[in-house]
Amino acid sequence: MGALKSFLFLIPLVLLVSGSVLAKNSKKILMIIAHQNFRDEELLIPKKLFEKEGYEVVIASSSLKPAKGILGAVVTPQILLDQVEVKDYDAIVFVGGIGAQEYFHNTKAHKIAKETGSQGKVLGAICLAPRILAEAGVLKGKRATVWSSEGKVLEEKGAKYTGKTVEVDGKVVTGSGPQAAEEFAKSILKLLKS
Repeated sequence: MGALKSFLFLIPLVLLVSGSVLAKNSKKILMIIAHQNFRDEELLIPKKLFEKEGYEVVIASSSLKPAKGILGAVVTPQILLDQVEVKDYDAIVFVGGIGAQEYFHNTKAHKIAKETGSQGKVLGAICLAPRILAEAGVLKGKRATVWSSEGKVLEEKGAKYTGKTVEVDGKVVTGSGPQAAEEFAKSILKLLKS
């Protein structure tokens, strides 16, 4: 009977330890979308590739109500931008589209971008979204690309605008638009594996 009590005592302890080990090994990527008019391909193509590689993708926005993409995709965000804890993710990705303007001057979005950099995590932004990073000050002195209409703003904010389809500088990945979605996602995955 004593051995049985010891065994029963150990079960919760083993589950607790194995649960915390699993939690540490979980791979998560946060994708931040505008509540309206995010660019569908820039969310859906990378999300599919990230999940294929075993990453859990969490979607954040300014509202938990269903968000609508420019081309009609409807996605329900899991968390609010205000609830984001950068430490919980391996990478943070800002999705573009005309709706990304919602975050150009958003202090919480800027804080997330800065914290991602200071914690040495992978930071991505595509289409119009690299402007969010530029406004946050995280592109100063870095090579970056963006939707062509925002190239001048990136330069004014201290970035070295290259106009490439995808640009990688350190742990920052920027993409120029929906045509870059696959290459952008693969560049983020490559950094996460290195």
